Amino acid sequence: MSALEPFGTRLRHAMDERGPLCVGIDPHASLLSAWGLNDDIAGLERFTRTVVDSLAGTVAVFKPQIAFFERFGSRGIAVLEKAVEELRAAGALVVMDAKRGDIGSTMAAYAETFLHKDSPLFSDALTVSPYLGYGSLKPAVDLARENGAGLFVLALTSNPEGAEVQHAVREDGRTVGATVLGHLAAENAGETPLGSFGAVVGATLGDLSSYDLAINGPLLAPGIGAQGATPADLPGVFGAAVGNVVPNVSRGVLRYGPDAAGLREAAERFAAEVREAVAAA
Repeated sequence: MSALEPFGTRLRHAMDERGPLCVGIDPHASLLSAWGLNDDIAGLERFTRTVVDSLAGTVAVFKPQIAFFERFGSRGIAVLEKAVEELRAAGALVVMDAKRGDIGSTMAAYAETFLHKDSPLFSDALTVSPYLGYGSLKPAVDLARENGAGLFVLALTSNPEGAEVQHAVREDGRTVGATVLGHLAAENAGETPLGSFGAVVGATLGDLSSYDLAINGPLLAPGIGAQGATPADLPGVFGAAVGNVVPNVSRGVLRYGPDAAGLREAAERFAAEVREAVAAA
């Protein structure tokens, strides 16, 4: 495998060409049932195959949630490996939503699983947790740089429980979330057109003007669709950084399956609405 351009560069180009949208691949039991599929490996395979065949050629970014594949054991991981390979072969970028976080050799092993170019689960980016200290992510940061990949670090998440940690105030007066954003800005300093180290920032959080979101990197924004946020909300949440937002939609698109045309129409509609909101900001 030849060396890749940095993830931030590839992400900027993909969003400009295909539209600013990330579709989550979340094959949970209730969604499989809604598609008329059994909650078993055959249902998982059919669901994943339909999403890949319908959307891989037009959507910029996909975010598989690894837990929904891991619950089927090695057979589920095999389905995920094939999906990652085929999504990337079709020109889409894959953000593996695994939220890994640990220290030392364990963090290095997680990084090798998802960020080493020879791994069957090699992804364009990985979600990670910094709550063992941002410095614990160094093995992932280093391997991502080496292989042209990126990270999305949990900073200001959409779940209500996150506030008790992320909004906690440190001795220096900054919140934990702001500290994470500061580290990412340093990682991305001087990178063009976009740095490769992004933050996860919920689209449902309302006015975030007290936070400096200008990290020169992407902002992965869950919460669009089923969680209540809309593309029109993005400028109010992200302000001047809205052009770097990667809005994630899962159920808002996937509920239109298994009809391929319905999936494509939903994805195109969300991408168009995001573009319109960004252009009007």
